[in-house]
Amino acid sequence: MQSFWQALKTQRWDDHRYYHHSRINQSLHLLSATSFVCAYGLMFTNPAAAALLAWLVSMTSRQAGHFFFEPKGYDVINQATHEHKEEIKVGYNLRRKVVLMAIWAVSPAILWLDPTLFGLYSCDTCVAPSGAEFVQHVGQVWLAVGLGGLLFRTVHLFFIKDVQTGLVWMTKIVTDPFHDIKLYYKAPLYLLRGELIAPLHGAGELEASLSTHDA
Repeated sequence: MQSFWQALKTQRWDDHRYYHHSRINQSLHLLSATSFVCAYGLMFTNPAAAALLAWLVSMTSRQAGHFFFEPKGYDVINQATHEHKEEIKVGYNLRRKVVLMAIWAVSPAILWLDPTLFGLYSCDTCVAPSGAEFVQHVGQVWLAVGLGGLLFRTVHLFFIKDVQTGLVWMTKIVTDPFHDIKLYYKAPLYLLRGELIAPLHGAGELEASLSTHDA
């Protein structure tokens, strides 16, 4: 277990220092994390609604931070190019995220063209689905896309890395919302003060937040 927690700490640290320099990105991650926690709660009562919240608010705000606000030039502090960071990314780099987001965006159109979704839904209720029914089905499809993306990359890491790396990454993704709230809750305040890039990328803050895993 010690090696597992150490690997989790390393993945979290690499994710933060390489991909969360921008205070705007950090603030959007705070919004994303908060809505993800709400989506987790919804999973117990309405999984489709949870998926709608997770994709429409959590994922869009999170990925907007990465695509539009995170610096993509040479990382002087970490002495790494953007291309190098993309190559060594454990989880979904920007290229993989484009594919995942494209599947998410296209899936409602497929459901609209074929309300049965290749026979998954009953023809009696899906030939002319109501607005509420269609939204419910979209939420269910998006839930499958999210879980599928998580499981696919986890298993993929089993083969290209090792089983522990895959399980650590999956644990990191599932717990990221709670960790991001703890890590970035001050980001909007820094942003209001005019700080667009975190000094040293918040290294001291992160080390303090992860110290519980050192024992």
